[in-house]
Amino acid sequence: MLKPDSFPVLKETIILKEALETMGKFNLGIACIVDEDSKLLGLVTDGDIRRKLLKVQKPFSALFVDDALEHCIKSPVCISADAKLIDGVNLMGAKHVWDLPVVDSNHRLIGLLHLHPAISSILEE
Repeated sequence: MLKPDSFPVLKETIILKEALETMGKFNLGIACIVDEDSKLLGLVTDGDIRRKLLKVQKPFSALFVDDALEHCIKSPVCISADAKLIDGVNLMGAKHVWDLPVVDSNHRLIGLLHLHPAISSILEE
C-alpha cells in the first residue's frame, strides 16, 4: 500500500489545473481529494479528465480553473484497511481499475493500493 505522501492527496478546494500538475509530479494517473479531516471525497484520474475534455464543449482554459471536485469520481470503489491484499487485487480486477483507495472505518484515506506493487507483493509471498 502506498502511503499518502507517495501519491497525490488534494484538498477539496484545489482547481483542476493544480490537480493535474500535482498528479504529474507523482507520475501517477490518479489523485485523491479529501476534506480537512482526510475523509475521501473523490478521485480524479487522467483518463477521466481526458474523456471529459473530449466530451465537454468548453475551452481548456475555462476547464482548468474549475474545482477539481467538479470533475472527480464522487463515490469511488474503496477497500478497508483491514482487508486482505488479495481481496484488493481481486476487487481491482472486477472493477477494472489500477488503483484502489484504502480507507478506515470513518472513510478517512490512509493509503492507495496500486495494482503493480500489489501483485508483486503477492508473488513474493
